[in-house]
Amino acid sequence: MAHIPEGVVSTPILILGIIGAGLAVSYGLKKLDNDKIPQAAMLSAVFFIASLITFPVGPSSIHLLFNGLMGLMLGWAAVPAIFIALVLQLMFFGYGGLLVLGVNTFNMAFPAIVIAIFLRPFLLQQLAQNRIPSRRFAITIGAAAGSIGIILTTLLLSASLVFSGQEFAPMLNVILATNVPLMIIEAVVTAFIVSFLVRTSPSTFNVVTN
Repeated sequence: MAHIPEGVVSTPILILGIIGAGLAVSYGLKKLDNDKIPQAAMLSAVFFIASLITFPVGPSSIHLLFNGLMGLMLGWAAVPAIFIALVLQLMFFGYGGLLVLGVNTFNMAFPAIVIAIFLRPFLLQQLAQNRIPSRRFAITIGAAAGSIGIILTTLLLSASLVFSGQEFAPMLNVILATNVPLMIIEAVVTAFIVSFLVRTSPSTFNVVTN
């Protein structure tokens, strides 16, 4: 989820997507320190590969995202990482479209921003105190990030379609239903990754411990 192809969403939604994505990418670039670039590139590649495996659902498609994981690990820097991956997918595979790139970027990157603002600080607080979070804490944070990433992207995708035309309304139930198992899968995988990293390599969350 959730590459919207060209010619589906309305002009106002396209404009809002371009503005929203442009502002978010610009701010994300300011937050992208030089030492984060290799990690951002790696996670951008993970996003690129994971979202290539798609299953068509109505005018869109579903696939793993890992935008929740990116929000936890990169913060705002996840936005340009997602944008670059989407640009490469458009160039090499024709996913989405040039005009709808802003909408697709916003739909998939905004959840990473939410997670960076509301979930990441809890994890960083634990790590900054030179404490290894409990396994339960790490799993909870990871599962929440994975599920929230899918839920918010699904809602943004649905809103993009509905506000572009009521003819898309009947497809919403299908889109929402098909993303439930995807949400569970991403929550489990993200929880495992976060639980593993906080114990073996907490520095991947860009925290300097004392």
